[in-house]
Amino acid sequence: MKYTSLFFALFVTWFINAQIYDPVSWTTSVEKLSDNEYYLISEATIEEGWHLYSQIVPEDGPIATTFVYENQDKSFTIDGATIEEEGHTVDDPVFKMMITYFEESAVFKQKIILNNPQKTINATVEFMVCDDEKCLPPTEVDLVFNLTTEPQELNKVSEEVSTTNVFLETEKEEEKEEGNTGLWTIFILGLGAGFIALFTPCVFPLIPMTVSFFTKQSENKAKGIKNALIYGLCIVVIYVILGTGVVAIFGASAINEFSTSVVFNLVFFVILIIFALSFLGAFEIMLPNSWANKIDSKADKGGYLGIFFMALALAIVSFSCTGPFVGNIIVLSATKGGLAPMVGMLGFSLALALPFALFAAFPGWLNSLPKSGGWLNTVKVVLGFLELALAFKFLSQADLVLQLHIIEREVFIAIWIAVFGALAFYLFGKIKLPHDSPLNHISVGRLSFGLIVLSFTIYMIPGLWGAPLNLISAFPPPIDYSESPYGVGHFKAEVQSVSNNNHQDLPEGAHLLAPHQILAFNDYDKGMAYAKKVNKPVMLDFTGWACVNCRKMEQNVWPNNQVLNILKNEVVLISLYVDDKRKLVDDEIVDSKLKPGKKLKYIGQKWSEFQTIKYKTNTQPFYVLVGQKEQNLNKPVGYTPDTQEYLEWLKEGVSNFNK
Repeated sequence: MKYTSLFFALFVTWFINAQIYDPVSWTTSVEKLSDNEYYLISEATIEEGWHLYSQIVPEDGPIATTFVYENQDKSFTIDGATIEEEGHTVDDPVFKMMITYFEESAVFKQKIILNNPQKTINATVEFMVCDDEKCLPPTEVDLVFNLTTEPQELNKVSEEVSTTNVFLETEKEEEKEEGNTGLWTIFILGLGAGFIALFTPCVFPLIPMTVSFFTKQSENKAKGIKNALIYGLCIVVIYVILGTGVVAIFGASAINEFSTSVVFNLVFFVILIIFALSFLGAFEIMLPNSWANKIDSKADKGGYLGIFFMALALAIVSFSCTGPFVGNIIVLSATKGGLAPMVGMLGFSLALALPFALFAAFPGWLNSLPKSGGWLNTVKVVLGFLELALAFKFLSQADLVLQLHIIEREVFIAIWIAVFGALAFYLFGKIKLPHDSPLNHISVGRLSFGLIVLSFTIYMIPGLWGAPLNLISAFPPPIDYSESPYGVGHFKAEVQSVSNNNHQDLPEGAHLLAPHQILAFNDYDKGMAYAKKVNKPVMLDFTGWACVNCRKMEQNVWPNNQVLNILKNEVVLISLYVDDKRKLVDDEIVDSKLKPGKKLKYIGQKWSEFQTIKYKTNTQPFYVLVGQKEQNLNKPVGYTPDTQEYLEWLKEGVSNFNK
């Protein structure tokens, strides 16, 4: 299973000789700018062959480098986001996306303003590193910045950092970031959202009205075109300012952090539900009328300033239709981080502004526009259904991270079947909603779209019985995060399979691992106790919810008949997830043996440290065959895509146990 909102593709391939990897070391320094302004400088020294990832990575990519500065007493103010150098941006073949990373060294700067005198500032950095074969689990390191260091020493440290010159102009970094594929995706999505927003009841009727105003009130055609172009430019400026405000308030890197937050996913679930209900006609999201009245009064002044306020009036008046689009772009751009909100708003506003410029230049085109009517409300309603479906993606992501098993695969698919089924009935005229015009007949276009939606709805139904649903595989939870991992109606078969393995009921702490029906434990002690009870060896499976090569082993190697027979009948499987973010109960929280002063608060931390201490390695997948005295039965292995090789390894371990 994988965390779709927090993690995807964390761990890659294997290593041959077991060892503990620690390829990154951190040093700190301080650069004094004035009496109360400082740069907190964090430098990472990276071993050859390893990559440290940027603070900003695409959704479903590796773990981003994240800095958290301890400031409970508000003794200082963080001024802007943590700045990083350019790095290398490549099309990563493992994660299959454009990713920025650093080699050899990386320097990060955070500007602060002291509110009260103090000697040190503490922080933590969480990061992830990979080489060409493997990735390590997320690591957290404590940082201490000494504000009392003599200036000479600070300058010396700064001289040793050969790449810090890139921080002198942060605009260069922003320009390069805009070239990132992720930002282009956000731009295109914003552009598409803007074009769709044009066909809503709040915007579409304004196009001929506004263009006619400019062409008739202007001294000549050239003047009318010029004013319309300025009007369109003002629309772009207004929405880009909105995106800029989001970045300024939350910070470029902070926005990206939100996307991995349970709170973020829950908040945007609620926001999208509100947007959906608004589009469906339950209510209208409107800004105060007083705002529109004040803006209208200023728009009457004429001149360029008046044109700007006309554009602002458009933004306010049309907010009941454009607001949800703007909100969606902010939501999507938050999963990208950085300048994405600004880029998304740029695309959205360009799409809104373009018709005013084109129709002003070619007013004859206005005659070709379809007349306003009930079809505009239909567009809103269709968008409302799509918003409703999308909202449950965010709720599902929060549920996955917390492992609550509330929105499991069957529930998610059932919700989508209901939503898109209702949309199909609406398009066929069987459901009426507020603000709908009387429907005497169904147009060919509406009928065609309704048939597409109905076909999609029918396509999803087999998903309740375990069908993979490849068309929407990125949306529902994975197949093993479900009430019946083998499909609806197959639970009895699972129980029978377990019974055939000489135990009538699932033992305490056990479950059946989909889709192979392997009896598995996620707790070491319970699994070992059961193995002693049934007198079988144990296979420890150090894995991760988002471990790519773990899934490859489970999907490509484990299904082999001989391998599967051993896993189901001759060993007890204990799968230990090193990236499990669920919190340990209070009596299980202990001090870390590897990092004195640190507490192991999460289940994944417990198993990751256990693997590191006992087996002197920290990469996944990692398989160990042990006897009932916890002794190794043969040499542990990592990622082993050769089925025959993996089978021989299993046979060797089982044979040694039976000697």
